[in-house]
Amino acid sequence: MKTTTYLIKLGELTLKGGNRKAFEILLRKNLAAMLKGLGAQIIMKNGRFYVCCPVEAEAKTEWALNHLMGIAGWAKTKTSEKTPEDVCNACVEEARLLCERGITTFKIEARRTDKRFPLDSYQIRCLAGEAVTKEFPGLKVDVRKPGGVIEVEIREKAYVFGNAREGRRGLPVGSAGRGLLLLSGGIDSPVAGYMMASRGMALDAVYFHAYPYTSDEAKEKTVKLAEIVGRYAMGIRLFVVSFTTIQARIKERSPEAWRTILLRMAMMDCAERLALSRRDKCLISGESLSQVASQTIENISCTESRVKLPVLRPLIGMNKEDIIALAEDIGTYETSILPYQDCCVLFTPPHPVLRGDVSQAGKLYEELEAGPLIEAALVGAESRYPL
Repeated sequence: MKTTTYLIKLGELTLKGGNRKAFEILLRKNLAAMLKGLGAQIIMKNGRFYVCCPVEAEAKTEWALNHLMGIAGWAKTKTSEKTPEDVCNACVEEARLLCERGITTFKIEARRTDKRFPLDSYQIRCLAGEAVTKEFPGLKVDVRKPGGVIEVEIREKAYVFGNAREGRRGLPVGSAGRGLLLLSGGIDSPVAGYMMASRGMALDAVYFHAYPYTSDEAKEKTVKLAEIVGRYAMGIRLFVVSFTTIQARIKERSPEAWRTILLRMAMMDCAERLALSRRDKCLISGESLSQVASQTIENISCTESRVKLPVLRPLIGMNKEDIIALAEDIGTYETSILPYQDCCVLFTPPHPVLRGDVSQAGKLYEELEAGPLIEAALVGAESRYPL
C-alpha cells in the first residue's frame, strides 16, 4: 500500500515546561479523533509529529491538519536516506514541483538535529541549492523573498519538503477547560468561539430563539455556524433556548430604550444557569467595544452585572474588518450574512440607552421577575449535536 508522510510542527507547545507531555498527548488524541477511519498512523518523535496515511486518504488528512488547533504548520514530506546525495535528489524533486507551479525563485532551509550527518546546515543549503540550479537553470536562488522554500530536516531520517502550510497555532482543544459560547447568527460570535477554541477551550454553545419574531431559518443558520466552529473545536453541543416569553415580559414591563440591555442581561442570566449545570468554567461573548450601542463599556457592565462566572470577550479590541477577515478564513462569513436576523436585531429600540447605569439596570431587571421564565425556558431547551 502506498503511503504519504506529513510532518507537523508544534509551535507554542514547545514552550511548555514540565507539562509539555500532557499537551502533546492531548494533541495526539485530538488528531487521532479527526483521522479516525482513515487508516493513518501518528508518530511522535523529538518535538515533531508525523502522520503516515494511505495515498487515497490525503485529502481528508489535509482537511484534518487544516482544522487542528495546536500546530504551527504542516507539510507533505519526502523521506530519504541520510546521505548528501539522497538529500540533494529529494530537493531536486521538490524543485520540480516548484517549477510546475510557475515559481522562479527559491531558497533552501536546513536543520540538522542528527550531528552525525557529514554536512552542517550551511553546507546542506549550499550543496542542495547547487543541485537544484544545475537541474533547473531557470530557478534562481533568492534568500530574501523566495517564491518557494525547500526545507530539509536531518533527524532519524532525512525529511525534505516544500509548500509548507501554516497551522491554526494555539493549544489543543480541551487543554483549557470548557466554556459556554453565546452564539447568535451574526458574524462576531462564531469568530469568538473559534478564538477561544484556539486557546485550548472546548465549547458548549447556547442560541436564544424567539419564534415567531425570529424564523426557523434563523435557527438553522445558527446550527450551521455551530457546525462550522465545531470543525475546529472538536465538536460543539448546542442548546437552543426559547426566549419568546422573556422578550414579551421585557416589552411589557420595561422602558423601550432599555429593552436591548435588559434582553442581554436575561441572556447572560440564562447562559450562566446553563453553564453551571454543564460545569462550564466561563461564558464567551462576541462583543467588541463600542461596535454597537449595547457594547459601550457602561452597557457591557450592565450586561454582565447579573452573573458571577467570568465573561470572556476575545473580540473586545478588534475592529470589524479584522473580524470579517477571520470569519472568511474559518468559513463562517457566508453563513453569517444570510438574511435571517436574530432576536437581538429585531428587538433593538430606535433610541437605545448608550451609557446605562448598573444600579438602574439592576432595578429594572428585578422588576421583570424573569427568573421563573428563564428556568422554564431551560427545561424546554433543545439540545443539538452538530458534527
